[in-house]
Amino acid sequence: MPLKPLRECKVHGCKAITREGYCHDHRNAQLEETKHYNKHSRNKTITSFYKSTEWKRTRQLALRRDNYLCQHCLKDHCFTPADMVHHIVEVKEDWSKRLDLDNLVSLCKACHNKVHGGKGK
Repeated sequence: MPLKPLRECKVHGCKAITREGYCHDHRNAQLEETKHYNKHSRNKTITSFYKSTEWKRTRQLALRRDNYLCQHCLKDHCFTPADMVHHIVEVKEDWSKRLDLDNLVSLCKACHNKVHGGKGK
């Protein structure tokens, strides 16, 4: 399997080059932020769902459908790689839509944060 391409760290302003999303300096901080979010903001059912194979497969389908581009940026004619897949109707609001491709949109982290009004995931 070929190596992932080198790119800049996802942290705004960090110029470190990495094959992962985050450079070595920011990887641990990102993991801690995610762990804290999962512990304090999600219930166990939702946390388990986001770790499930069915979610990972559906997420990949959504990214592929959207050509791995942020759909909000694309509306402004900007080609920004999508970092995540967003549930339009949140999982906690309607569990039945959790794997519905029509309820998913690929977004960059900045647009996802705007949708959630700040630093949400």
